[in-house]
Amino acid sequence: MIATYFQQLDPLQGTIFWSPLWSTILAAAPVVVLFWCLVPWRWPAPKAGLAGTVAAIAIAVIIYRMPAGMAIGAFVDGAAFGLLPVGWTIFNAMLLYNITVETGQFTVVRRSVAELSGDARIQAVLIGFAFGAFLEGAAGGGTPVAICGAIMVGLGFNPFLAAVLCLIANTSPVAYGGLGTPLIVLTGATDLPTETLSIMAGHQLPFLSFLVPLYMVKVMCSWKQTWEVWPALLVSGGSFAIFQFTFATIHAYLPGVILYPMTDIGGGIFSLIVTAIFLRYWKPPAEWHFDKAPQTSAKHDAQTARQEPRLPETRPAVTDPHAAEAAALVGPKITHDPGEDAPLNLKSVSLAWAPYAIMSILLMLTGLVRQAEGRGKVMVGPIATNYIIPIPGLNNEVHRESRLYLTRAEEAAALALASTTPLDAAFNLTIAHAKAPRPERAEFNFAWLTAPGTAVFVAALLSMVMLRMNRQQINAVVRRTCYQMRIPIPTICFMMGLSRVTRFAGMDATLGIAFAQTGALYPYFAAMLGWLGVFLTGTDAGSNALFGSLQKITASEIFKTDVFSHLRLEQAQVLICTANSTGGVMGKMIDAQSICVATAATDQIGKEADIFKAVIWHSIILASLVGLLTLLQAYVLPFTRMVPMP
Repeated sequence: MIATYFQQLDPLQGTIFWSPLWSTILAAAPVVVLFWCLVPWRWPAPKAGLAGTVAAIAIAVIIYRMPAGMAIGAFVDGAAFGLLPVGWTIFNAMLLYNITVETGQFTVVRRSVAELSGDARIQAVLIGFAFGAFLEGAAGGGTPVAICGAIMVGLGFNPFLAAVLCLIANTSPVAYGGLGTPLIVLTGATDLPTETLSIMAGHQLPFLSFLVPLYMVKVMCSWKQTWEVWPALLVSGGSFAIFQFTFATIHAYLPGVILYPMTDIGGGIFSLIVTAIFLRYWKPPAEWHFDKAPQTSAKHDAQTARQEPRLPETRPAVTDPHAAEAAALVGPKITHDPGEDAPLNLKSVSLAWAPYAIMSILLMLTGLVRQAEGRGKVMVGPIATNYIIPIPGLNNEVHRESRLYLTRAEEAAALALASTTPLDAAFNLTIAHAKAPRPERAEFNFAWLTAPGTAVFVAALLSMVMLRMNRQQINAVVRRTCYQMRIPIPTICFMMGLSRVTRFAGMDATLGIAFAQTGALYPYFAAMLGWLGVFLTGTDAGSNALFGSLQKITASEIFKTDVFSHLRLEQAQVLICTANSTGGVMGKMIDAQSICVATAATDQIGKEADIFKAVIWHSIILASLVGLLTLLQAYVLPFTRMVPMP
């Protein structure tokens, strides 16, 4: 029988090796192992995730003295969450995308976007930013970089520049990628409501979304040439930012209307439509194209951005562990795409966008069912729409260290006893019960109907029928999707499992106490920690799984020092945990998977290091902006009023 487990912040205390520093180093060891396997050793992400998980379980059992059965149960709990809803959503989003590619409808979608303008600066924003945001919301997992990069090269962009621009563009939409998967994962790691986290993200990311189009264009040309198209940048970035804010936060103003999973999909389409309408009435003074002679410099900077595109060179095969994944995301070369011959009229364009419209409608309907689930069980005949499954031997068997609670058990008991009348006693007992520390819950929510992936799966089935796919096409699409997901889904499962082990063992608490030593500056470092997490794991969801619980604990520790004078504890937790995701999105442009996808899409295999050097400072600058915004929202009025209560 598995006994109740009480966490220790300093597991080496009382031993000859006792030292708070050593406890912190050991608590960080799983993340260090993960980093070492991913970066110096360049292992594939699933293999590195497995190594980190093994290290986490070993330290939990040997150093923290957690029962082995509990440690394994914690991993199973996390891995199950990685499969449903996260993996299920990503798989079906990619399946729907592949359906449109196989039937040629995606080519019509691409052509309808590219036809909006012949100016390279505006094309970069329309395709890399607006259309990329749509793809991020629908599929994620590197799809925006792969598809948009290939489109831009086809339009005459310098391949290297196309890769850099797509990596920069694929930032601010990432927190809502894959139908809001990163925020859903953050909820799983922190137990904070996804709706509240979405509101907080909606009070941060629109500032960046407004800035990114301007930032992109400045990277590809001079300030003078950038300001020539400022009206289009204002319309494109502004329309997306407004839509992002609205869909991310609308449930705060219209209770029961949950639209945040559609933030990127709707925002990308809205930005495209609004900008297209605007371009009918406004044109730049002169269309800008890549018309300068190519240079031979090895440096890929702003001058390289204005070079004439060069034909791809023949290079030796690269043994990068991410290369196969990148090639899978780009997809096979199609000798003849029927979408190239289709006329761009209302009928053909509407049909091409129809699968995503069906998906959007179904997602909104399942969102209504999810709201009903919050009020009680929802039945479909004899079957409930979701089942809460306690993890045996783990649920309610793990207790946090007492100093992590603002109200300890003895304080709650004293509150209940400090009564002079029966009415006071009953009132104080209720408060004490609410404040008393509780054991950690370990419950798997088997939401088979209301998981976002189910709505996308049904949309995929309806699209197969609508587009009249034959059995050969369906088999090809399913095989391709399974191949593409062979790395992302196992990686997410290992990351979620690793995070659950560190959380239930108490390693995240040990690290949280150490990070709390940064004091009032921690809100800035919270964003940078999320940035590091995305660099390590390759996804914002992975970073949230890895560091989400740590961020919540650190916020609670810093709150005890009274630095958050304008925030309550719950608000501080929401702000710091959301910063992990919103700061993390800026690390998306430097993670190994994204860079390999970008090089594969633009035929730049072998130039991964050059692209990394080209985007690293952009990544740090944008992540720092998120950190500075988080600092303002933590301490400075009226910014503190932007932090919601759970």
